[in-house]
Amino acid sequence: MPIRHVLAAVSVAVIWGVNFLAIHESLQQFPPLFLVALRFGLLALPTLLFVPRPKVQTRWLIGYGLGFGTLQFIGLYLGMAAGFPSGLASLVLQSSAPFTVVLGALLLREKVSARSAVGIAVAVGGLVLVGIARGSVGSWWPFLLVVFGGFGWALGNLATRKAAAPNPLHLTLWMSVVPPLPMLALSVVFDGPHRIGTALAGSLSPGAVPAWIGLAYTVLIGTVVGSGLWVWLMSRHPAGRVAPFSMLVPVTGLSAAWLALGETPQPLELLGGLAVIGGVLWASLRRPPAVAPPAIDDQPNAETARPVSLSNAIPMTTSSWPAIQARGEMSPS
Repeated sequence: MPIRHVLAAVSVAVIWGVNFLAIHESLQQFPPLFLVALRFGLLALPTLLFVPRPKVQTRWLIGYGLGFGTLQFIGLYLGMAAGFPSGLASLVLQSSAPFTVVLGALLLREKVSARSAVGIAVAVGGLVLVGIARGSVGSWWPFLLVVFGGFGWALGNLATRKAAAPNPLHLTLWMSVVPPLPMLALSVVFDGPHRIGTALAGSLSPGAVPAWIGLAYTVLIGTVVGSGLWVWLMSRHPAGRVAPFSMLVPVTGLSAAWLALGETPQPLELLGGLAVIGGVLWASLRRPPAVAPPAIDDQPNAETARPVSLSNAIPMTTSSWPAIQARGEMSPS
């Protein structure tokens, strides 16, 4: 990849990592379920007006919206509203990777290699360490809610796999049409009209400016700019070259939360985080198969034949999750 493309990929990881801080700020003003409805409502309106509908079956579009846009953010926003650290949330949400591989094997009959199985086991072990660490200082529920968000993301990944959209960015934007109404209904039931009204009334005060800035960042920078850059990179490079940069998201998220919010992970959480990232990368990246050189007799002009570079002849392959991830199933940032 050219250096400017590498910088673009790193920029996407930074954008998505910082987005967890933006969500944190927005949750200081708005109830979590209402915030999900507001986030996607602001994105859905211009999408309906200006973005062509993706040429996919409606059931897969709805499935993507319910999995990625609804279930994921119910878990993430409720977990963060319940006190789960924003930096650590960027890490735990990577549980979508092993969930995607396991669900792909169970529901789509995808084969799981021994390498992928080892990587998944290491990543799950890392999540268990993070859960134990969080349970030792508070409730398990916020942690489990964010893990549930990763499960929703994985369901969305399977829906996009089946959709096979010609333009992944259009699918990502049109997914935003699905969550607003069901999330608004859930918000009225669980957040309550009084809480919603109080939040909206308070949102006009100067103290609510950071919440609106966070919401604008999530919609415009995190989704439109971040997703647009990601799809642009994927249109120019193999999935295996781009997808590993997504592992910089939790690194950025943890660092940004430490700098801005003073969140300091426990040693056990850091150890678990390293296991999650390492396990996902191990399961994702596969070595290209070795290719035996052709026999001398098969070369009509062996003395002058030019050697073939394996790095050019054999593109890096990936497991189902990073390939799915890179085709357009964007990080929640």
